[in-house]
Amino acid sequence: MILLKNVTIVDAGSDLHLKKRDLLIKNGKISQIGTRIESEEARIIEKENLHISIGWFDSSVCFGEPGFEERQTIKNGLDTAAKSGFTTVMLNPNNQPNPQDESGINYLKGKTSGEAVTVLPVGSFTLQQKGEHLAELYDMQQAGAISFYDFKQSIQNTNLLKVGLQYVKSFGGIIQSFPQDNYLAGKGMVNEDETTIHLGIKTKPAIAEEVQIARDIQVAAYTGARLHIPTITTAASVQLIKEAKKKYSNISCSVSTNHLLLDTKNLSDFNTHFKIQPPLRDEKQKNALINGLKSGVIDTVTSDHIPLNVEHKAVEFDQASYGSTGLESSYGILQSLLDTESAIKALTSGYLIFGLQRPQIKVDELANLSLFIPDVKYTFEKKDILSISKNSAIVGNKLKGKALGIINNKKIVWNG
Repeated sequence: MILLKNVTIVDAGSDLHLKKRDLLIKNGKISQIGTRIESEEARIIEKENLHISIGWFDSSVCFGEPGFEERQTIKNGLDTAAKSGFTTVMLNPNNQPNPQDESGINYLKGKTSGEAVTVLPVGSFTLQQKGEHLAELYDMQQAGAISFYDFKQSIQNTNLLKVGLQYVKSFGGIIQSFPQDNYLAGKGMVNEDETTIHLGIKTKPAIAEEVQIARDIQVAAYTGARLHIPTITTAASVQLIKEAKKKYSNISCSVSTNHLLLDTKNLSDFNTHFKIQPPLRDEKQKNALINGLKSGVIDTVTSDHIPLNVEHKAVEFDQASYGSTGLESSYGILQSLLDTESAIKALTSGYLIFGLQRPQIKVDELANLSLFIPDVKYTFEKKDILSISKNSAIVGNKLKGKALGIINNKKIVWNG
């Protein structure tokens, strides 16, 4: 049994929103909610200004295992997610081998079953993610794949995207399409703007993202199938999706928390930790993303967590790999930019987007809770990185709000 004492509940759809209560959890279920609950048998969790919400959901997470365990094992990844406040993560096909059939999904489901963090595997969209032939989408969906995505790889063949969307519509599948036209992006590594043109690094224009999104919206509208556009980064992308949502209900999108805090000014010293994909944009674009999230055009946020060992970052900028860790810093970034209710909404909207039942903070419901303190201020440092790989772009930034753990799947991870 677990007894949460004097916690503030953040749940905008509940009568308990912003009220302080005790919660008693037995056998994984919320058995009592009251102003004062006593129990001699329960493990008591109590901390000043402790808040809870339904469990946070991250739609784009990578671990190293299988294939790249030196970057991050599944065990370390799940522990990092839990201590960062996430009860549910969508695990990208960014491994070796990548799941592209039923057995690949079954392996990941079996490897992560019984853990405090619920793992939802994402299957590859095409075989070997080469963009030529569809992977075994239906079989993967039956095995538990939450969506299909050639991770960070553009679907350049428009007809293949159309056929894939038509196919998954029959069983309610969701395809993710990375927003980049490779022909327009060329060999660019950073955004094309007034800051980066002086750096001597090959640039890629924002239009490379926007043309791809405009195309994808049209194809999704034609098929009527569900399309999710991950990690958008420009003001024009926000506007395109805003206009599309006025006509269609089958399109959703996300933004990375790193893109909400950072911009191309961070690239001035060629620090490879800021080499991420899509690239950081300028301050104007960054502010448009924040406004897009506040207005609801952007449906959800993701850490876009990509652990990379030092050999991938301690090299020249043009040789470095793309990616930054993000699980540990996501909540602190959001709480620094938004009010608490908006931050929690952004962290929990993924359930509905991906067709899952939203958890509830109610008696007799299974406990799926994130525990956090919203008002603590601190500088994010290397010691705050829980992942095996330490390639965080956020080190040195001042943040607000800390996650302290989760209760989920009849387990508790408490980092308080």
